[in-house]
Amino acid sequence: MTIPAKAPPQPLMILGLAIVLPGSGQVFNREPVRGLIFVFFILLLGGFTLLTAKPEVSIIGKLAGGIFVYAISIYDAYKRARIRYETWRYSAEHGT
Repeated sequence: MTIPAKAPPQPLMILGLAIVLPGSGQVFNREPVRGLIFVFFILLLGGFTLLTAKPEVSIIGKLAGGIFVYAISIYDAYKRARIRYETWRYSAEHGT
């Protein structure tokens, strides 16, 4: 019987971190490059929609590209944290 490795962070904690600071959920999931890629595309698409939107569009519309990628990064951080945690929990329970 093998001793399971240290428990990964709780998925809800990762979710909270990802909501507060874009890319931090991926960093705490031990995927810092993935987090930096998300931050890059948040800034890139947010800046692009800001520059190309008509003046009468609301600020949400002007930043829609960045907000969209931000929402995807939150979901991605939680999903990957949940998979890591459940995999660890299963191996701890079954001794694999």
